[in-house]
Amino acid sequence: MEVQKQLQRIRTIIKKAAPDAVEQIVYGMPGYKTNGKPLVYFAGYKNHIGFYATPSGHEAFQKELSKYKQGKGSVQFPLNQTIPFDLIEQIVRFRVQENAEKS
Repeated sequence: MEVQKQLQRIRTIIKKAAPDAVEQIVYGMPGYKTNGKPLVYFAGYKNHIGFYATPSGHEAFQKELSKYKQGKGSVQFPLNQTIPFDLIEQIVRFRVQENAEKS
């Protein structure tokens, strides 16, 4: 699956899991907010897709994300591996709930 299709699928997952999210370009990439707070961001790169769900979103799924290269609040899904779309959906749903509880 080419990168553009994978990025489009991630966008579709986010919009389905967070239908009330406000979509915008943030830091030069698609970003989403719920309840006025950042939800998730993502971007395509040469060798990976970067997914940014704030530190709390990554901490909650630390075990599932452990096999991927990470930074604080970010993870890289290599393009030469299957993108974990189900995991991305779980993280988005977690962040939607988290933002709802904070507001």
